[in-house]
Amino acid sequence: MARSVVVLTWELAIPGCRSLKEKRSAVRSLVERMRSRFNVSVAETGLQDIHDRAEVTASLVASDGRRAESLTDRLDTFVAEHGRFLLVSFHRDRVM
Repeated sequence: MARSVVVLTWELAIPGCRSLKEKRSAVRSLVERMRSRFNVSVAETGLQDIHDRAEVTASLVASDGRRAESLTDRLDTFVAEHGRFLLVSFHRDRVM
């Protein structure tokens, strides 16, 4: 069976965010929603000390490339449509 492993990283701007506490709350909400809705591993992976920016990374394993691509597209849309964040950049690495 061919498996696909994909790592996705989003750099996000958080307009109007005035503190690290406010940022952590917003990022935590996004991360928890992604975990529960898509069953992926996800975490804040960078820019932790900048109050109006965040880097979030998700990884997923799928049984085939088509399933991985579909889930990747759904995750990307979910993040892009989240009302609290603006997408600054997106990076996708396919490991297998």
